[in-house]
Amino acid sequence: MQQSTAGQPASRLGRLGGWAADHSRAVAIVWLGIVIALGALAPFADRALSGAGWEAVGSESVAARSALEARFPGAGSYALSVVVAGRRDDPALRATVARVVTVLRSDDAVSGVPVPQRSRDGSSAVVLGLAGGRPDEMVEAAGRLKSRLTRLSADGIAVRLTGPAAMWSDFNAENKAAMLKSELLSWPLTLVLLVFAFGTLVAAGLPLLLTMAGLLGAGGSLFILGQFADVSIWAMNFAMMFAIALGIDYALFIVVRFRSALAAGLSPREATTVTMATAGKAVLVSGLTVIAALLALTLVPVPAFRTVPIGIGLAVTMVLAATLTLLPAVLARLGDRINGGRVRMRGAVDHRSERFAVWGARLWARPLPYGTAAIAILLALAAPALGLRTGMPTAAALGADAGSRQGQELLERAFGNGAASALQIVVREPDAAAARSALERDRGITAVAPVERSHGVVLLTAIPDAAGLNATIDRVRDELPPGALLGGPAAETRDLERALASRLPIVVGVALGLGFLLLLALLRAPIAAAAAVAMSLLATAAAFGVARLVFQEGVLDHLLGWESQGFVDAWAPIFFFALIFALAMDYTVFLLATVKAVFDRTGDARQALVEGLTGTGRVINAAAGVMVVVFMTFALAGPIAPREMGVILAVAVLLDATLIRLLLQPVVLRLLGARAWWMPAWLDRLVPDVGPGHEQPVGEPAPGQLEPSSRW
Repeated sequence: MQQSTAGQPASRLGRLGGWAADHSRAVAIVWLGIVIALGALAPFADRALSGAGWEAVGSESVAARSALEARFPGAGSYALSVVVAGRRDDPALRATVARVVTVLRSDDAVSGVPVPQRSRDGSSAVVLGLAGGRPDEMVEAAGRLKSRLTRLSADGIAVRLTGPAAMWSDFNAENKAAMLKSELLSWPLTLVLLVFAFGTLVAAGLPLLLTMAGLLGAGGSLFILGQFADVSIWAMNFAMMFAIALGIDYALFIVVRFRSALAAGLSPREATTVTMATAGKAVLVSGLTVIAALLALTLVPVPAFRTVPIGIGLAVTMVLAATLTLLPAVLARLGDRINGGRVRMRGAVDHRSERFAVWGARLWARPLPYGTAAIAILLALAAPALGLRTGMPTAAALGADAGSRQGQELLERAFGNGAASALQIVVREPDAAAARSALERDRGITAVAPVERSHGVVLLTAIPDAAGLNATIDRVRDELPPGALLGGPAAETRDLERALASRLPIVVGVALGLGFLLLLALLRAPIAAAAAVAMSLLATAAAFGVARLVFQEGVLDHLLGWESQGFVDAWAPIFFFALIFALAMDYTVFLLATVKAVFDRTGDARQALVEGLTGTGRVINAAAGVMVVVFMTFALAGPIAPREMGVILAVAVLLDATLIRLLLQPVVLRLLGARAWWMPAWLDRLVPDVGPGHEQPVGEPAPGQLEPSSRW
């Protein structure tokens, strides 16, 4: 049986690290083959992914779309709407409309083109291309056709493709451009920060190894998956972000522990085994926590929400697998050469930090003033979140030069401000008169189009007033005859918002519950685990308080160069909570596992806290700093949605790493003392033991010495 350096049987992860060290060449060859094979497919992943999927499965609006497609094929919300705007009685206008009809009919995704609808003043027309495919296929068709249609514009005549399919097509294009811009910004900054954090060029390159494995592996896997299922293009965005963030985090945790083991006099192989048996376990639990938080998102009945976690999960799995196999193989080969290319600079991450030792002692001596200040800051930032308004983004969230946004503006100018939000009511023939009467009586409906009939079913199209649109939809549904279905783009958006809001408590509860169970299994300390999970809510609430000020109130619009929507996207609270919670577990696991290991060895709560901060504080700071920079690059480019993503995640990580994990959490541990690590006997028998154990690694100081002696 393989032995640890302490003469005791090595853990499974320790044996895995030793095996990787002994077979480093084979491990490297296998990973090279995986990265080359999947990396060759990664550049084409965006072509295999879908821009649709933002609908509430089982909602009335989706049922209305299905009923409409069955009786009035192609007339659903993903039909292509082309606005032709010019001058009244201009002969060129009629000719341009004819050319638009020809272009639409030339595409296989368009099943037909009804008679164009003209505005009352005759200056504009809307040409409808009936949907002949699924929503994602219509988004692709919009991407193919929008340039051809725009080129039909002439002097005094504007041609623009608009509607949900065109909007998602434009959003995907802007999103992809934003990703490329963010990569160009983030990589140089990340490299500089990594060199600063590690202090050596060789060590700074290791996070890039994990990041590239995660990026290329996830990209290629998404391409393959996209051939068999509809996967949202958002999966690629978040997969990239998580590959970078977790690749850097995990490399920092592992490399710092490996350096510490080398400094203690261990051979490269022994150092690799000890590192994987200790820090490797923290990484594994962190990765499993991330995946558990992502699983909570699959409870949301929205296809995009059920597929985006797949992309992130693939990235996390690839990074985690590379961390547990490829990284130890490389470390064992490098040995002391990991310190090659040293760049002398203060602040480089080492295996201990005297400043954090002093900080830990200060928190132990005066916990209440520091804890009170942290809570006051977090509550002040979180207070604005109480007035948070949410909504789904419209074409107005796109850049001013986006064709779908320009088309919507032309449509509303010619047909009224609610024309882009037309409601579609599918009702049986006997109830048609009552339904039309209900629509005409409602104060929020400005016009009702002539009825369309098909095999005993009637389609009514109503133009609502843009003001109070959600209230109008809810009210009209109550007024319509039983069995009537109200759909259309605006109704689908309304149902999506309600589905997201209804699942928020469930997702929060599941994520917190799974996170608690994983921490409990690792720490075997229910009080410490519960406190850590509860504190994550403070950082999340504070991040959304900042989000309200930035994206709803627009306090930084002039400085940041964008125009706020007046609300935060409806998917942000539920989606970003899961992501923030997952990311926060990195620091939680690393800090608490270190503190717990020292406490198990010494029985001294004060020494455990001080040594825990001494050994992890600088690593947490460095990892959070790099992650914040990566996320903030997403806030500098593209439409509002990626900007929200970058700002909210960056603020949450910054607050969690500083005010929570390096201040409030140590204060809570100080106030709890030894009680933090209490474990009832009955629970001890039920929970599997995956904790750090009690053995003391070779070369580390004896108990009582204030050294980074935690086996993590």
